Amino acid sequence: MRRLWAQVASFDRPARLLMVNQFAINLGFYMLMPYLADHLAHGLGLAAWAVGLVLGVRNLSQQGMFLVGGTLADRYGCKPMILAGCALRTVAFGLLAMAGSLPVLILASALTGLAGALFNPAVRAYLAAEAGEDRRVEAFAAFNVFYQAGILVGPLAGLALLAWDFSAVCAVAALIFGVLAVLQSRALPARPPADRGAEPAWRAVAADWRTIAANRPFLLFAASMSGSYVLAFQVYLALPLRARDLFGERAGLVTGAIFAVSALAALSGQPKLTAWAKRNLPGPRAIVCGLAVMGAAFLPLLPDSRDTALGVGALMVCAALLAWGGALLYPFEMDTVVRLAGDRLVATYYGAYNTASGIAISLGNLAVGALFDVGVSWLPWAVLATTGLACAALVAQLHRAGYLVPRPVAVPASAAGDVGAG
Repeated sequence: MRRLWAQVASFDRPARLLMVNQFAINLGFYMLMPYLADHLAHGLGLAAWAVGLVLGVRNLSQQGMFLVGGTLADRYGCKPMILAGCALRTVAFGLLAMAGSLPVLILASALTGLAGALFNPAVRAYLAAEAGEDRRVEAFAAFNVFYQAGILVGPLAGLALLAWDFSAVCAVAALIFGVLAVLQSRALPARPPADRGAEPAWRAVAADWRTIAANRPFLLFAASMSGSYVLAFQVYLALPLRARDLFGERAGLVTGAIFAVSALAALSGQPKLTAWAKRNLPGPRAIVCGLAVMGAAFLPLLPDSRDTALGVGALMVCAALLAWGGALLYPFEMDTVVRLAGDRLVATYYGAYNTASGIAISLGNLAVGALFDVGVSWLPWAVLATTGLACAALVAQLHRAGYLVPRPVAVPASAAGDVGAG
């Protein structure tokens, strides 16, 4: 831990602020969102379809708008998008605290997702530019520690606030985002993007998107990595389903332990894994190893044992391996996106990358749910393990073929100038 703090302190103030900002973002988000479905169903008495609609609108508005959020960050600067996202979350969570009707809940949910679409690509692009090429991997490794810490602390804080009521959770979460907006408006340097010229914005944006669509190495990498997001999401889907199968109504405690193990494994493993990988593996090989570990995480769940002790052990091992695999690959994954972008339009590339991963998660969850419905106990775990190994093989092949070596990116005349960081 001492080494981590020393590493964080070695970065400039804006980078440190972005890391703390991400902890606070996840703290505010995860103190509220895990308990939203229960509040909607039991606190407000909404039908199951209405609960699904509210939650689905949030996911759709965020995943569907990531590319737009990244594009806006590249055109108008990352700081305005970070501030706008935090301000929108403040409004959205305030609405959730007071909402009693379905239309207001849908509006609040849509604003919550839009806020994430605005600040997520902007934060990553800003951090990538602030750290520079030589320290991007270290910066994203430290960033992921703060990210996971927020996921760990957020639900615990939300659970404590639920002793009052759900409105108190919403109010505190809204306050966190409001404070973030004020602090960053004062402390975060603006870093305005380069002048994009007098061409109409829509035409310049279309040129930027065509540049990304023509970047074959980036598209292949995004497709190859999409499976990793499906695997990581199983902490929220497949593992709780397995816990429910083993423990019935008592599964909530086991599910909470799964989240805790996942976050603690990432927090404890991130600095050591990144340092080891930087000494022993080039970036693409670290990504391949991380994907292989994520796939192997599901192997302990293959035996259909009804022994509860073995079942819990297998779930915890799976959660830890998923977290360690993700921690190993994440800094190098983020660095690779910047490299494949040619250090241009970085926020837009991150937005496109996040959109692709969001689509993969949605389709992957449908497939995983269908596999559970088949009724063959080992089948979901075998398919998930195979997915991880297949993604590792695809990234390894891209590396061997030279696709992950940075190449000049074709730049339309209308998009000249470095606007990646904002």
